Amino acid sequence: MKSHFSILSGITLGLLALSFAGEAADGDWKRGRVYYRFVCTDCHKGGSSEIPPNSRSMAEWKAYFQADKHEKGKTSLKYYVSKAFRESIKAKNQAAAKFIDVPEDQLMKDIEAFAIRGAKDGDAPATCN
Repeated sequence: MKSHFSILSGITLGLLALSFAGEAADGDWKRGRVYYRFVCTDCHKGGSSEIPPNSRSMAEWKAYFQADKHEKGKTSLKYYVSKAFRESIKAKNQAAAKFIDVPEDQLMKDIEAFAIRGAKDGDAPATCN
């Protein structure tokens, strides 16, 4: 008969595995990285407008995506992943063209996953390069 400790350990490990699997299923950070680097940084090049993922903490990125405000509240962040936006730039932007059929909510999750992973306190702090 198994001890209570080994049963609890098994349950705990199972729950942790499910939790990490759920996180990974929420967003594809690799696709988010490509979109961020080739679409977002196209406008945020150099100077004070450059916003690399490692410029903020994971908590700050989560709050940013939750607030859904871009350009100091002038526009919705969702606009920049909308199919209409991607259509408008696809002739000049290969990433926008490549991901034209990705659902908007999924692409937003992908970008968020990359930003959080690349945050200064994330798993792999990232620059815009």
